[in-house]
Formats: sequence, structure tokens, C-alpha cells
Amino acid sequence: MKIVKRDGHIVDYDPQKIRIAIGKANNEVRGKEKATKEEINEIIKYIEDLNKRRILVEDIQDIIEEKLMEFDKYQLAKKYITYRYTRALVRKANTTDKSIKELIDGENEYWNSENSNKNAQVVTTQRDYLAGITSTDITRRFLLPEDIVEAHDKGIIHFHDADYFAQNALHNCELINLDDMLQNGTVINGVMIEKPHRFITAATIATQIILAVTSSSYGGATVSLTHLAPFVRLSYEKYLKKYQERNLSEEDCKEFAMQDTRKEVEDGVQTFNYQVNSMTNTNGQAPFLSVCMYLGETDEYKDELAMVIEEFLKQRILGFKNEKGVYITPAFPKLLYVLEEDNIHEESKYWYLTQLAAECTAKRLVPDYISEKVMKELKINELGNGECYPCMGCRSFLTPDRTMSLGNISKAKNYVEGKGKYYGRFNQGVVTINLPDVALSADGDMDKFWKIFDERLELCHRALQIRHKRLSNVTSDVAPILWQHGALARLDKGECIHELLHHGYSTISLGYAGLYECVKVMTGHSHTDNGIGKEFGLKVMQHLNDATAKWKKEEDIDYSVYGSPIESTTYKFAKCLKERFGTIKGITDRGYITNSYHVPVFEEIDAFSKLKLESEFQRLSPGGAISYIETPNLQNNLEVIIEVIKFIYDNIMYAELNTKSDYCQKCGYSGEILIDDNLEWYCPNCGNRDHNTLNVARRTCGYIGTNFWNKGRTQEIKERVLHIDNKEAE
Repeated sequence: MKIVKRDGHIVDYDPQKIRIAIGKANNEVRGKEKATKEEINEIIKYIEDLNKRRILVEDIQDIIEEKLMEFDKYQLAKKYITYRYTRALVRKANTTDKSIKELIDGENEYWNSENSNKNAQVVTTQRDYLAGITSTDITRRFLLPEDIVEAHDKGIIHFHDADYFAQNALHNCELINLDDMLQNGTVINGVMIEKPHRFITAATIATQIILAVTSSSYGGATVSLTHLAPFVRLSYEKYLKKYQERNLSEEDCKEFAMQDTRKEVEDGVQTFNYQVNSMTNTNGQAPFLSVCMYLGETDEYKDELAMVIEEFLKQRILGFKNEKGVYITPAFPKLLYVLEEDNIHEESKYWYLTQLAAECTAKRLVPDYISEKVMKELKINELGNGECYPCMGCRSFLTPDRTMSLGNISKAKNYVEGKGKYYGRFNQGVVTINLPDVALSADGDMDKFWKIFDERLELCHRALQIRHKRLSNVTSDVAPILWQHGALARLDKGECIHELLHHGYSTISLGYAGLYECVKVMTGHSHTDNGIGKEFGLKVMQHLNDATAKWKKEEDIDYSVYGSPIESTTYKFAKCLKERFGTIKGITDRGYITNSYHVPVFEEIDAFSKLKLESEFQRLSPGGAISYIETPNLQNNLEVIIEVIKFIYDNIMYAELNTKSDYCQKCGYSGEILIDDNLEWYCPNCGNRDHNTLNVARRTCGYIGTNFWNKGRTQEIKERVLHIDNKEAE
């Protein structure tokens, strides 16, 4: 007989534990109230005669109480109930001590690999993790219902970012309204920051804003270079005036002014990159930042914007120096390049920027590509117009603006009536459903699958409502940079942010993971088969969307379906599935499950087929999604990258190319650091296995990680097949 414990773990039945528990209660009573050995043995025999294959530990305790009362041992039963209650209190007591000690000693596997962009040995990261351990403990014991905690522990759902949930003022991710803050001024730490008058100042202020904003939230943030472009012109006009005052010819004045402007743009971009990568926010890491490059956001300053985009791409191609002085691939800022009519054709005016982007992708993994064409087909605002805008951080996309009829509810100073608003909007948080668990729990029964699916969705719904309610009483005073000084709003002091949580101004996300395994269990096919599997996979995705649409209509909260960035959770879900259902070939026999709707990493498929197929599923993941193709080193084969870029523009909203760009500090090898059969990283040139002297950059969940990964994610990286073979380049 197996015993199912409260945390979902399964252990062997041990009658001695029953004897010990009753014995401890026996010590609290006298005389006839004590249970005899014979009576205890009778209770044990009764439990064993039930012939249960599995039994809950709570059911055993209920039986003991009932049997003691049958024996007229009422005082003993009372003491046993008290003992049981006391044990429950002990279980609910502070659970942080062991985790904190393991973190400090560097022995906690979860925190050491929780985030591939955080180094758990660094004191600033440890401070964040110490707070996170405490927050997680408070969240589990006081803020979430027991059934949601139990479902989270069993890997049935995942309640994201519990390490930040105890503090009720924190939200997930955002598009920073940098335009409003730079053009109309802002306040940082009580200091008034007025509108800058040149590009380098604007770039520097932007980094201070980014640091302040990302210290007041826990997810990714995005800024647009469009908001910096007007300051390039201000710098140019300043230099032009300087040379005109020297009575130079108009031609010389313009030439010299442009030279100085280009130098300032170069210096400003370098300052921006240095600042973003050298600063540490309150989350114990460099700001989790994306930078959008979208020429279509402006007509007036398009040439200035092109100049800034060009410089960002050139500096990223060069890379950032590591401590050895060698140029390597950095994790941040993530670059988002929007493909549009002005840059997608060889005859386009800004085609040279797309060529630079391709070169940058080949060497540094970024930028990622957003298709304006496809996005405008998918993102339709309440006026019926297609919109194009960047993601918040790595993959979170806002739903189209539904607040235009309500007016300027955020009180932004750059609000334009009748135009969709995206900068200044944000996400409230994520709860993810484990789709393979739904399928395995149904045990092949299709009717049972949909029933369990709906039950799990309602569990996620309740968890998301708790996230929403946690933010609903927050006032603007808790983070003035966000709510009072323009990053997200310009509310009055003491004003509640409640309205910004409704009407579609912000989103809240239903995540999902493991579509491939779910479909495989239920149909025997991959969702990539263009047949039975794909049809069922699309039905599952549509069911997620139907649920969020229902919740949205009933509550006026923008629930959206989100392809979760489950970096460490992919490992957790895989372990939980194996514990709950055993080892099932092709389903639970790996250390990871497939992320969101993606083609599984081990499945052979060419790049174009993969992107085309995934575009159909991406359409049903409106709250967040990104597709990728895995490639070898393509620095000598840029033509292939160009072809992929053009395909992205015509076929899929958001995609990226995963190349290899690693470095060994011991021998100077530059190429691909490999993974052995024991899932250990090593340099193929000198055999170096020291993580401290290996610079490895890999894409995980849409963003680049540089601090290595847990075993499950490492196995996933090792098993990735190439979608382009590069034979022609060889």
C-alpha cells in the first residue's frame, strides 16, 4: 500500500508510524482511556484490510479518530485530534530557515538555477533571493488558499513569482511611457528631471528611468528608441547653431553639425549600454530590458530614429567586453526589430538597417523580429484598426487598446485622442496550467479530459483573481515613478490604481505549458502532424481563449492566453509529472516539458515549416508568444538569415533565430561551448568545465541567459535540433 502525503509525494505504508502517533497521544491520558496494544493492532489491521492501492494520509488519520471513539476512548481521541492539529501547525510554521541557510551556503539547487540571468553567489542577488524566500513562505501560508498551494506544489498549476507576491504593490511587466517622461519631465527619488535638450542627456536619463521602473516591478520592461529620436534633432540644431555663429558656409555648417551629432549618438548609445548592463536594480540583476526599433512609429523623426537604430545594431555586433577584455554576447538589452515596408525589400530606403540586423543576429542572437504586417492583422483595436507595438520584456504582448472610448484614464500628458495607447500599460501577473497533467489525469478518456481541463482552468482563474485583488487597493504613493510621474500613469497622490486594472488598460495572463505532450497523450500524435494532432492542439488552444474571453466579459479584466516563459518551471513540471504518473516514454522520461505551443526541440523540421506551423498556434496565444529556429553559426551565410527574415515578415508575428556565440576564457576558444552526456558544459578546445571562465549565451524562453541553467533546461538545450543545416555555407 502506498501513502499519498499532503505535498503529493507517495511513500510506502509503514504501520510503525501509526503506533508512534497513537503512542504520543496515549502518553497524555490515564487508565482506561489509554489504547491497548491489541486495540492499536486492530486499528492497523482495519486499515490494511481495506486493500487500498493508495490512500491519503488524511484518510488514515480520520480512520484512527473514528476507531478510537468506537473503543470509547474519547479522551484519547481528543488528544489525538489535538496532536494532529499541532502537527498541522508545525507544518504551517515558518519554513524559510533551511532554504535561507542553503542559499547562503550555495547549496540550494532551486535558487542557484532559478534564473539564468542571476548569479546566486553575488550579494545583491542573495538579498533579493532572501526576500524572495520570505515572500514565498508568507504567500504559501497566508495569502493563497490551500488547494491552490497544493496544486502549485504538485505541478498541476504554477503560481508565478510568489517570491514577489507578499508585497502587494508589485506588478509583472510594462511598456514604459518614455516619451511622456522625457518630453514632459518626471521625478526620480524626489528630484525633478526636466526635459533634456540633447540626445546624450536623454539617453542617460532614460537609463535612470529604466532602473527606477524595473526596481518597482518584477518582470520585463520595454522602451522604444522612437522616444529618443527627437533629441537627436535637438543635438543637431545645437551643433548647427554653433557652426553658424562661426560664419562658416551653410554646407560646412551642416556637414560639421552632422559629424558632431553622429559622434554624440555613438557616445549616447554607448552610455546607454554601459548604464543598463552595469546597473543593478532591487531585483539583484541588470534591468530586464527590451529596446524596440520601429521606424513606423514616427514620420517626423524617422531619419533620426534610423541613425539611433543603426548605432545600437553596430555596437551590439561589436559586443560588450568581459572581464578579460574580450568582446562577448550580452544578455541585455534585448533588441526588437520591427519588419515593415520601409525596411523589408532591397529597394526600401532603410534596407541597410535590415542587413545590419541580420549581421547582428548571426553574431549576437539579437534582434528578434516583429512583423508589422502580421501583427496588424492580429491586433485590432476597438475602432477596427490594426496596431503594431512591442512586447513587454521577452514575449508578453498587450491586447489591443480598448480604453479609447474611456478617454485618458492614466492622465498621461502625451495622450492622443482616438489613437491606441500602449506605452504606459502593464501586466498584472501570470498563473500557468500544466497541460500534460490534464491529459495524463484523464487517462485517455476524452470526456474526462475536457472536464478536468475546465476544473483546472477554474483553479487558475481563482488564482488570477487573487493576483488581481492583491493589486486592486494599491495607491499611487507606493511607486511614484510608475503611477504619479509618467512611467505608467500620472495619477494624483493617494489615488488608487484600481481603474488601470480594468477596461483593458492592463492585462493578466493565463499561461500554459506542454501542448505537445498533452496532444501526444490524448491522440498519440504530435500537434505538428498537420492532421489529428494539430486539430486537437488547436482545439485545446481555442478552449483556453474561450475561457479567458468569458472571464473578461464577466469581470472587465483583460485576461489573455500567454505562452509562459517557464525557465525553471519546465524542470519542476517534468519532475512532478514523473512523480505523479511514473516514467512514460516520450512524455515524462525527460527532465523538461515543451514550452507553450512550440514544436518539441527534438523533432526534426525545417525552419520555414516550423515558423509556418507555429504561426497558427501563435495566433491563439495573444497575451504572449515567441517562435524561434535553431541554427548553426551563420556569420558566413547571411543570405539565409535574410531569407528567414523575409519569411517572418510574411508569415508570423514574432520570431527569433538562436545562434551560438560562446567564449572560453582559459584557451580563447570562440564558438560553441558543448554539453556532455552528464549535462555538464565544456570547452571543445581545451576541455574547460569551470562555469566561472566559460561565457555561454543561450536563448531560453525568449530571452538570452548567461548564467547557466538547471538540469532540465540544460537537457532541453542539449537536445535542440538544427532547423537550418548550413551545408551550403560549409
